[in-house]
Amino acid sequence: MRFLIDTNIFIHYATDQQMLSRDVFALLTDYDNLIYISNESLRELVVHYNNKVLLRKFWSSKEQMLREITEKYCLQILPLTPDVMYTYGNMNVYHNDPSDHVIIAQAITMKMPLISDDKKFPPYRNEGLELIEN
Repeated sequence: MRFLIDTNIFIHYATDQQMLSRDVFALLTDYDNLIYISNESLRELVVHYNNKVLLRKFWSSKEQMLREITEKYCLQILPLTPDVMYTYGNMNVYHNDPSDHVIIAQAITMKMPLISDDKKFPPYRNEGLELIEN
């Protein structure tokens, strides 16, 4: 099965796997599953790396962090397409975080369950989001 992970799930997976529920960890480590991360999450990770000391404790550079997403964690990077942006533009929003909105729109458009522990995401089920809460 295919799953899209939110930025926070990648950070937990890479830096503190105890923050992941047993069920989410099982999904991420099941080799029969394809795990995707959005290009928008990569942008968020670069911003976090620049602004937060936490990520610098785990990676010596932004380049190393981004390389490990595919090389070490075997995640597939999902590009942003015009269809995703169309969904994004027409979606009702329930909180004020454009990056979240793009990732949610991507999950809806690609018909992928989104794994997140963001407590602001459940209302997006009304928009067609299939959400797996950590």
